[in-house]
Amino acid sequence: MNAIQTEFTRRHFLQTIGISAASWALAQTALARQAESKRPNILWLSCEDISPHLGCFGDEHAITPNLDQLAMEGVRYTNAFTTAGVCAPCRSGIITGMYQTTIGTHHMRCSAKLPAHIEAFTTYLRQAGYYCTNNSKTDYQTGDLRNAWDQSSGKAHWRNRKTDQPFFSVFNFTGCHESGIASQSKYESVTQNLKPSQRQDPNKLELPPYYPDTPIVREDWKRNYELITAMDAWAGHLLDQLKKDGLYEDTIVFFWSDHGIGLPRAKRWLYDSGTHIPLIVRVPEPFRTDSQSEPGRKDDQLINSIDFGPTVMNLAGVKVPDYMQGRPFLGTNLPKPREYIYGARDRMDERYDIIRSVRDKRYRYIRNYEPLKTYYQYMNTPEKGATMKEIRRVHAEGKLPPAAQLFMADRKPVEELYDLRSDPHEINNLAGDPNYSSILERMRRAHRQWVQETKDLGLIPEPEIIEREKMYGSRYAILRQPGDDALNARLGEIAALASEGPQALPKLIAAMDDEDAAIRYWGATGIGNIGKQASRAEGKMVAALKDTSVSVRVAAARALCRMGQPDKALPVLIETLRGPHEWGRLQAAIVLDGIGPQARPAEAALKEALKDQPNKYITRVANRALNVMNGTHNEVP
Repeated sequence: MNAIQTEFTRRHFLQTIGISAASWALAQTALARQAESKRPNILWLSCEDISPHLGCFGDEHAITPNLDQLAMEGVRYTNAFTTAGVCAPCRSGIITGMYQTTIGTHHMRCSAKLPAHIEAFTTYLRQAGYYCTNNSKTDYQTGDLRNAWDQSSGKAHWRNRKTDQPFFSVFNFTGCHESGIASQSKYESVTQNLKPSQRQDPNKLELPPYYPDTPIVREDWKRNYELITAMDAWAGHLLDQLKKDGLYEDTIVFFWSDHGIGLPRAKRWLYDSGTHIPLIVRVPEPFRTDSQSEPGRKDDQLINSIDFGPTVMNLAGVKVPDYMQGRPFLGTNLPKPREYIYGARDRMDERYDIIRSVRDKRYRYIRNYEPLKTYYQYMNTPEKGATMKEIRRVHAEGKLPPAAQLFMADRKPVEELYDLRSDPHEINNLAGDPNYSSILERMRRAHRQWVQETKDLGLIPEPEIIEREKMYGSRYAILRQPGDDALNARLGEIAALASEGPQALPKLIAAMDDEDAAIRYWGATGIGNIGKQASRAEGKMVAALKDTSVSVRVAAARALCRMGQPDKALPVLIETLRGPHEWGRLQAAIVLDGIGPQARPAEAALKEALKDQPNKYITRVANRALNVMNGTHNEVP
């Protein structure tokens, strides 16, 4: 209710009951109770694939007048981060208030079974009488959130609610997705209404140091800014609708992005470039608590994207379930602010790369569980982008700048530590600097504790997750069985040992006798990482080719290939590639793609994989393996 409507209600109330002193007191009491009982409407303006390249976040090149005005009337949160650098795992966490690694939605384009008690946060809002709409992206990686929305479609709108019903409405802008940068036609379509004054001069923009400075890269960077300007106009249009409906002062408005900019070394990654997002919240005066929503304020508290839903619930007066890992940052009865932000990277499309991150207000720690994999594994979608092509081209010419050259290394460090205050682009890895040893240990400890407490499913190979989900009814339940605290601890220990080299070999060999297949998988993976120096484990690897777990069989076959024994391993890889285990087939294809000429006997099986795979990721990897084998470069959609 705006000020004019409030004054009209007061006058009408007094005229009805008379203007005595007693009546005045009664009127004031009634109005106070009415204000106390009124629930806010809540509007989310979300977009895709942008970092805080907005004027209100200090970017002098950004042209974002509508969002800048929203920030003047609201609060800018300068330390907001997503739980992953890619959309679907993040969005599964946002809708549930849970880490994707806890509920099993961490792999891109998976579909997890959830336990009955885990609901979309909007389900609780609906039960409390809110009209909830989504226009219209979901991408939740599960089919179990059927009660999330009253309406979810391109026509969903708060205007479809019942009279005076409070609403929670989401509108999502897709135009600044990475495809808007990569596709000429989409870029032109999204930005067609921009004025000449809203266009950018690519030569005046500042590129990150991890990109080659070429006209093609600058064109992509320019497109990002112009797409954001188009998004700003979209946001302004929706805010105008809210005002025309007389709802602006009755509605709390959030603006956020689902992860960072849709370019290499940003999207899909856990650096700030991939996870640091803009977050603006405007709370009208009647719904403010203390000074937390004072207009024009900057707030540097650490916020994770899983906190968005619980915050909405708290503002709406709806109790946040105890199982949710997100925590409210606005309203009353707030918990202690976060000390750390956590993030995870797992399978991105067709490539696995298990990475975990911890960040406080100054430092970021990264743990690479698969350091033998290069930063830029070949993935079909980003490789189609102009910037990635330029990185490959300039690298082949030997002309990449030093910061860009770092990310073309054949392997990654096991640990990374960055001081964001002095190194905002996260280029100078301090993990080996003795001056930072205490900080490294503190962040490492925070990471290990988080993995244990949240029961991180990312250390269990995907085929095993599929099998155990069938057994226990949900992925969430996999590490919640009797004795699983001990299993969880063993998983963390053996996964870390797998990248510690020859000194870990005795423990890795011992892990091959463990009763749990996930432990055996990491044992075989670690032995494979050591390669020829692990020759005394060859017998264990040959025996593991008959393991009951497809993941262990493939990991053992990889180890034998790295030991120089492909003849023993290839029959198992070929059999798996032709076998019934979908994600086992992907694992086998990835190994074959990684062993170069050794994979030649599997050429026929790889060609078969191009013909009848319902899983496009298997097809992509098989195609890539064949291209490398035969010196061709045909991409698969």
